[in-house]
Amino acid sequence: MKLNITEQKEDSISFVLKDVTPAYANTLRRLMISETPTMAIEDVTFFKNDSVLYDEILAHRLGLVVLKTDISSYNMQSVCSCKGAGCAQCQLKLTMDVEGPRTVYAKDLVSSDPKVVPVHPNTVLTKLLEGQKLKFEAVAILGIGKEHTKWSPGLIWYYHEPTIKVNCKGKKFETVKDHFPPQIFNKKGEIDAELINSPQLLDACSDIDPEVVSITFDKTSFVFKVESFGALTPKEIVQTALDMFDKQIDSFAKLVKEI
Repeated sequence: MKLNITEQKEDSISFVLKDVTPAYANTLRRLMISETPTMAIEDVTFFKNDSVLYDEILAHRLGLVVLKTDISSYNMQSVCSCKGAGCAQCQLKLTMDVEGPRTVYAKDLVSSDPKVVPVHPNTVLTKLLEGQKLKFEAVAILGIGKEHTKWSPGLIWYYHEPTIKVNCKGKKFETVKDHFPPQIFNKKGEIDAELINSPQLLDACSDIDPEVVSITFDKTSFVFKVESFGALTPKEIVQTALDMFDKQIDSFAKLVKEI
């Protein structure tokens, strides 16, 4: 297996995974989306809520607030030594006590752990009129995306690595060029193979005319794109999923030996 990072930003990473099967690629994607843990608010106790939003609606909005996650400092409740009772190793508290008139933002949450704070502090939660109050205590825990999407760390997708051949010199080019998406043309008015390399444009160009644009796919090579919501860095998402994959394979190997 070979991995080549093609683009790396603060909130996203692109890489090419070579010499693997579709089953491996899909399993890795599934682990990143649905089994990589992040922190999110699970329970809310309201002491005062004079806002226009019902407790249930406001609690739902709080659950979707993206929290910066420090995986190394917390355990999943299912494997914590407290056995799910709730302790500092598997949960943290966030509180709020504000009074209107004002707009209430995610940054108004007071976290018991300075490392776990809202990724997008200006997320609007609700608004309070003069004299209205909002006071509550929330509990955030680690969870995984297959239990609820609020714990999903980001958007992850892949496609087979393409080989793109372009012929802008032939007579056919002038005849069919208007059939191609305008996004794939460079400043010279010619089709640029590098501009085609995205899932949407590959589909749009694949069946127009193979004499002008020919696209083939390597079935053992996959282009991955990981866009983080901010709870974890893109690199943390990939590394955590790979570590989980290794542990699952090791566990399966032990079970096979016991048969």
